[in-house]
Amino acid sequence: MQILKAEALIDVPWKNGGGITRNIAKGLTGDRPAWTLSRADVANEGPFSDFSGMMRVLTVVSGGTMILNTTDAALTAELWKPVRFDGGLAVTSRLTDGPITDFNLMFDPTRCDGHVVTRQGPLASQCPQPEQGLLAFHGLAGTPKINGTSLKPADTAFVTKTHAALELAEGDALLEIRLSYLDQVPIALCIADR
Repeated sequence: MQILKAEALIDVPWKNGGGITRNIAKGLTGDRPAWTLSRADVANEGPFSDFSGMMRVLTVVSGGTMILNTTDAALTAELWKPVRFDGGLAVTSRLTDGPITDFNLMFDPTRCDGHVVTRQGPLASQCPQPEQGLLAFHGLAGTPKINGTSLKPADTAFVTKTHAALELAEGDALLEIRLSYLDQVPIALCIADR
């Protein structure tokens, strides 16, 4: 198991000045990403970047609610409730209670399938490793334990070879990120890579 601590993340300002991204990890085939994990501080409302060809799962991890307006509907991204949508969808955000921080999983649906689930304590369970893929956890609150190791908020643990034993006390919370690879082409894990 590898752990990326929150303090190791590097702030990368958006080109439009609307926020800051922190790259957590990516899965690469050659130099092409099959998936990415990141955190973003969203200070202002406005259009999302176009990630055509990718699916996106966005989870607000701190702050209030963010409304994602599309041409057809509005998606509501509430605290700790993952929202899944097409990365190429034209989205404009509206912040209901000021700035937020969100966690993003983006993945190429031709290469893998991805899911994000919120786990809250008290909880003790075993999470099986995908047969071919990646299992990761991102700390939200408290000090949840994975295989006996505590995560702080914004820390990320990558479990690549074994199942994960979760121990969450009252008040602990984390995101479980599961990626299942759809073909036999190797996908290399690159942690905290710009």
